[in-house]
Amino acid sequence: MLVNRRPRALYAAFDRFPTRKGASTHIARFAPALFEEYDGGLLCVLGDERLPLHQVEGDVEIVRFARPFENFLERAVAFGDHLARLLDEAGASLEICHFRDPWSGVPVLERPHRYATVFEVNALPSVELPYAYPSIAPRTLEKLRAAEDFCLAASDRVVTPSRTTRDFVVRRGVPAEKVAVVPNGADPVPPLPRPFEAPDEYLLYFGALQPWQGVDTLLRAFARLADHEGLRLVVCGSTRSRPARAAERLAEKLGLGSRVIWRWELPPHELRPWLSNALLTVAPLRAGERNVEQGCAPLKVLESLAAGVPVVASDLPPVREIVTDGVEGRLVPPDRPAELARAIRLLLHLPGVRAAMAAAA
Repeated sequence: MLVNRRPRALYAAFDRFPTRKGASTHIARFAPALFEEYDGGLLCVLGDERLPLHQVEGDVEIVRFARPFENFLERAVAFGDHLARLLDEAGASLEICHFRDPWSGVPVLERPHRYATVFEVNALPSVELPYAYPSIAPRTLEKLRAAEDFCLAASDRVVTPSRTTRDFVVRRGVPAEKVAVVPNGADPVPPLPRPFEAPDEYLLYFGALQPWQGVDTLLRAFARLADHEGLRLVVCGSTRSRPARAAERLAEKLGLGSRVIWRWELPPHELRPWLSNALLTVAPLRAGERNVEQGCAPLKVLESLAAGVPVVASDLPPVREIVTDGVEGRLVPPDRPAELARAIRLLLHLPGVRAAMAAAA
């Protein structure tokens, strides 16, 4: 049961909040801005056993859905049913509903309503899920695309974090004038003391380790830098997920052993010193529909630039919206460990170039 029976604004997301992932960062920025404009509101997100199911912070009410389901799609449908009940309870008081995914969007848009609707498109499940579940049935993907198309067509506005994603949803049939690009950003990070356990020289990867992030390419590239005996690779993963464990196994297979330092779920105040003192960060995004066609807006790249740390990243359209090759970092062909290793090696030998890139970042 809602404490505030007459919320004016709703932000809904089929994402656990808070976490160390980029989605959580989006929610932490978008939702407060919305609630500030509407004198509070209702935040409906996923939870787990560590987070309260119901939480009131000032004029914001947080309701978390945490029922366990082994099947991802069953959990998504149950979340939608849960949100539908909250919408019915809120009644006619809502003036605006902002959602991040079709699981949230369908119940918001199917109900008779007078509220405005905003679909925040960072990624669509019909594109993302085949990476996590390669055996997903084509019929299931068709249903997902139908739900996405319904949300894209029925929402009043669509917002995306990159021009690449904007072009993607326009190709899906959304009128261009209905789509607004709200670019990602990052707060500047001042120089910070080096973590006491940090090596003297290290490269940094931070964020999630889903297959499209290309961490396997980074590990294979780092194996080619064995002659830099004192150099280490630090991986600060947002969660120790199945892909993360696969990356650990690959590092062992490549004989990297103690040359890779793993850290998991660091809170921001612990991650920032690692970021501030890295020689370079690496964003080895893979080529493919998820990054090239649908697009992305990698927060890790922006956060690195905001810390004054050069980036070596994959040369993909959404990355070129953020980084100019040779100015704030280097862009290299994706999925090519040798090319990635060569770019890193060159910058390691050119501290003056790194300093200029850091200033430009």
